[in-house]
Amino acid sequence: MVLDIIVNKDVVKVEVLGVFPVDSQTHAVYVGNEEKCFVIHVEITVGRAIAMSLRGDRSERPLTHELISLIFRAFDVKVQRVVINELHNNTYYARIILKAENEIHKKVIEIDARPSDCLAIALQGHAPMFVSQDVWDEADDRSDDLERIRRALEKEQHKKHKSQEELEEDDD
Repeated sequence: MVLDIIVNKDVVKVEVLGVFPVDSQTHAVYVGNEEKCFVIHVEITVGRAIAMSLRGDRSERPLTHELISLIFRAFDVKVQRVVINELHNNTYYARIILKAENEIHKKVIEIDARPSDCLAIALQGHAPMFVSQDVWDEADDRSDDLERIRRALEKEQHKKHKSQEELEEDDD
């Protein structure tokens, strides 16, 4: 669905801060900046695609979001930005703003899309990500949760590293 371009709407620049499995079907994507972050729950396949893009990994064969990026490149379509623009009943909504420019025409369009798809495509195309000020103000700050997860992962990594060192000492 093509929609009118967002103009004169206050937005906050954000990035994907982390992706973590919640259960066998869902990943939690932490989106925000140094001020605040919030969580969008996504399907496991999209969560994995977002995590791969964050790490700069590519799959052996193109995943859907990688394929979309390849098609965009082939037709000179650039992702200008994505905007998470609405929040209703704990469901986020987003738009992807595309610019197509060739010898025949120049066109900017805005398309309604799931936030998870927007984030994955933005990461693939190295495009900026934004959240409308209204959504930013309404979303619960989950920075403390993200920090707890990061600390737990660091502790786990430290424990694994220490165990590995002990194993290596035993081999000597």
